[in-house]
Amino acid sequence: MKWLAAALAVVLILLQYRIWISDDGLRGVVRLEHAVAAQQAQNAKLTERNSRLAAQVQDLKSGTAAIDELARSDLGMIGANETFYQVVEPPPAVAVSSAATSKHLKIDQAGK
Repeated sequence: MKWLAAALAVVLILLQYRIWISDDGLRGVVRLEHAVAAQQAQNAKLTERNSRLAAQVQDLKSGTAAIDELARSDLGMIGANETFYQVVEPPPAVAVSSAATSKHLKIDQAGK
């Protein structure tokens, strides 16, 4: 009877190990749950992207306003009765620090 109880205890311990510690047990389940959650998040992003692309395709099929907008933004199209103005900002002025200015002043004074 003692041998049977010992054998059952060993079997119970091995089964508990497999459930709690091994990769096939609860750790594997948790890992797979995280993978499923990450995949669902990626699927949601891709579904949103597909919806935007489908709307853009529908706009392109339905009228010329969307085509004109794409041509203007992507290809730089200018209409026949339009004038193109390009505004160029001046380059930023280089700020001279007071330490650098005083250093140059000392060098100039020493050279005199």
